[in-house]
Amino acid sequence: MSEMNEYTPELYTLTDEEGNEQTFELLDVVEIEDQRYYALIPQLDDPESLTDDDGEFVILKSDIVDDEEMLVSIEDEDEFNAVGEIFIKRLEEMFEEDECECEDDDCDCCH
Repeated sequence: MSEMNEYTPELYTLTDEEGNEQTFELLDVVEIEDQRYYALIPQLDDPESLTDDDGEFVILKSDIVDDEEMLVSIEDEDEFNAVGEIFIKRLEEMFEEDECECEDDDCDCCH
């Protein structure tokens, strides 16, 4: 099997306030003023469910509780919106298609 086709996502199993566990896949991490933020999407086990996915992601921040790092919700709306904009821009840049510089409109690289 080719290693190029292998992808192992970084997964986080999180427990909500009611004790329910859900597994998330890490999309990106950004550090702003000594605060680390995580963009995560729910892990989808069924490939067909990808077509039903709305593309939304969860943003959490790192917090130290009892000497242990935990991912917590962002309570401040302004902070949440600012960090969300940063992640949206970074994700758009990651998935942006490279512009083709071929002069041939029938090239196989991007058309």
